Amino acid sequence: MTQSPLSAVLAGGGTAGHISPLLAIADAVRRERPGARIKVVGTSAGMETRLVPAAGYDLAVIDRVPMPRRPSGDLARLPARLARAVRQAGDILDEAGADVVVGVGGYVSTPVYLAARKRKVPIVVHEANARPGLANRVGARNAAVVGVAFEETKLPGARWVGMPMRREISQLDRAASRSSARAALGLEQDLPTLVVTGGSSGAASINAAVTAALPVLAAAGIQTLHVTGRGKAAADAEGKALTAPLYRQVEYVDGMEQAYAAADLLLARSGAGTVSEIAAVRLPAVLVPLPHGNGEQALNAAGLVQAGGALLVRDSLFTPEWITENVVPLLQDATALQRMAEASAARGIRDADAQMAAMILEAAERKEA
Repeated sequence: MTQSPLSAVLAGGGTAGHISPLLAIADAVRRERPGARIKVVGTSAGMETRLVPAAGYDLAVIDRVPMPRRPSGDLARLPARLARAVRQAGDILDEAGADVVVGVGGYVSTPVYLAARKRKVPIVVHEANARPGLANRVGARNAAVVGVAFEETKLPGARWVGMPMRREISQLDRAASRSSARAALGLEQDLPTLVVTGGSSGAASINAAVTAALPVLAAAGIQTLHVTGRGKAAADAEGKALTAPLYRQVEYVDGMEQAYAAADLLLARSGAGTVSEIAAVRLPAVLVPLPHGNGEQALNAAGLVQAGGALLVRDSLFTPEWITENVVPLLQDATALQRMAEASAARGIRDADAQMAAMILEAAERKEA
């Protein structure tokens, strides 16, 4: 294997769902090739402007080029906007002397894929969702290799590698970390524990159902850690932060691995990252897909639910009564929770970052050859 310095350009941004796996891939490449030069391409409007530099990687930005879904002025301006973004991406690839381009989807990836194809730079794609996005459908047509987080994802030549994630999560030993995690989060050590999260932006419908069910949960001896989302704190009738027996709420948790270790059961949306992480750490879950969009969250959850590692409930059916009838008995049944944890093992992949790094190095070496 050649050990010449590798230049890799990684494209993706906008949301944590794109940036988190991108950074996990970048870290894995660095572990394999400590001297690798890595450049990340994003836009000036996404979370990457904060997260990428904080992770220690160089960020270059190009214009954001959304793809209009229906006839509009934006659609008429699309060709010129896309051509400009492709030129910007090409300049970045030329300056970096890119040996390989890695894309994880989002608006920024399409121009980078097109610029790489023009320069005959190998393309490696990772698709995080069960239903692939437009950018990665474009990129996959000319990719040297495609990795997918879900076995069900349909892309040409796809390899099921799982979701690249932070090693603090992928290597988590929940049992060994439970006591310290519960202590750090202010939880009792020996009570059945429900952790609720709607993601970084919160989930109003989940928050409302859970807070209404708190008396039933507490009466059953179940403690609840409620990660409400920034600015979404649950309030009482007087507008003050809600307090209740066996209930603790926080707006966010620094490092979800701590919440995963503390939980006996997770209640959450079914974003691709969440589904992949709970399978990797073998955490039983109740998943409530977003009720809008293209239905991708339900698809993300389908394999894990079918395997028996999670329960799925539609947002419209997720009520305090559903919690009483389903969540409370589950948290009181250690055998059922253990079966769910074991069922996740077949779906949980802990080395997706390393698999992607190996694919990237292989594609780069084919170019060098």
